[in-house]
Amino acid sequence: MGHPSHQPLALPNVTQAFELPQSPLSTTCLEVVASLDDVTVRRGGATLLDRVSWTLHAGERWVVVGANGAGKSTLLQLLAGSMRPTTGSVSLLGEPLDETDLDDLLPRVGWASAALAELIPVDESVIDVVLTASHACVRRGAEWYDASDVERAHELLAQVGCRRLVDRRFGSLSEGERKRVQLARAVMTDPEVLLLDEPAAGLDLGGREALLRMLGRMATDSTAPVQVLVSHHVEEIPEGFTHAMLVREGRLVAAGEIETTLTSELLSQTFGLPLRVLAHRGRWTARAALSRLG
Repeated sequence: MGHPSHQPLALPNVTQAFELPQSPLSTTCLEVVASLDDVTVRRGGATLLDRVSWTLHAGERWVVVGANGAGKSTLLQLLAGSMRPTTGSVSLLGEPLDETDLDDLLPRVGWASAALAELIPVDESVIDVVLTASHACVRRGAEWYDASDVERAHELLAQVGCRRLVDRRFGSLSEGERKRVQLARAVMTDPEVLLLDEPAAGLDLGGREALLRMLGRMATDSTAPVQVLVSHHVEEIPEGFTHAMLVREGRLVAAGEIETTLTSELLSQTFGLPLRVLAHRGRWTARAALSRLG
């Protein structure tokens, strides 16, 4: 079945300044968009998450910050339905994930991550990587796409600076190109929730700042989807993000409004070293507190 008719999400061309037009984006009327209730995830004897509870409300933009291996990506995989908790429960868009047909739910969720990229066949064409988001799959098979689907995929790829890559194989792309293609895929279905796992990784400084400007404009658009962004660099938090969650070794350190959560004390606790956190015009930096390291 073809992709439902709607206004395409206008992502600006990365060769220009990221200026998101004021076109309507999909949103949800649900007050609670997603929740984790006392979730523990164990794999191969390791505890990836330990009794984490978390609630995302409509209109919020969350960043999840922690060191490598802290459990950040596991959180996104739970929300994306690609991983199940060992204990506890996860709900998304009003549906308990263990009682829901994911084929119906997942097109309402945009997801870009290294975990997803690993599932995409290296010989899949770039245009099909984006198209298959309409059916929540990663390889094109017997499913049917109408002309509006194909047109939208081409438009999105052009707008993230990948117009000339449409016939390339996904495995031949650079890391930065893969990130851009995944972003186009993530918004293909006009999602109600957008999950971004280290979206700026692999980009040079100019590409990173252009991407963060775009995400910042989306964050301040009241009609944009709820966004959850994972990073271990506070410098990669776009302007307009409202909430932060800090995790360490699978456990929740703190979660709440970004101004009261991204503090020097809490971030130092999260990374296990003394840090000084500064905020300036909606952007964040963290530096080692050298006087406390000696």
